[in-house]
Amino acid sequence: MAFFLKTKLWQTGSLDWWAMIDNEDVYLGSREFPLPPEEGDEWVVKKSGDQFKVIDGEIKKIGTVEIIPEPWEI
Repeated sequence: MAFFLKTKLWQTGSLDWWAMIDNEDVYLGSREFPLPPEEGDEWVVKKSGDQFKVIDGEIKKIGTVEIIPEPWEI
C-alpha cells in the first residue's frame, strides 16, 4: 500500500500494522492506526501505550502513556 510516507510499513494477516523505525520492527497498533495515515495524525497503541505521530511524512514515536483499561476490559 502506498500512503506517500517515508516510513516502510506493512499489515499482517491478523490486521496488525507494523513499521520499520530506526532499523527496528515497531508495532503501530490495529484498529487505532489511522487509515489513511496523513500528516499530523497522532495515535496511541492500546496494547503498549506507545504514542506515534506522522511528522514530515515519517511515522515517529513521540512517547509512551499509561493505558487505562475500559470498564469492559477489566
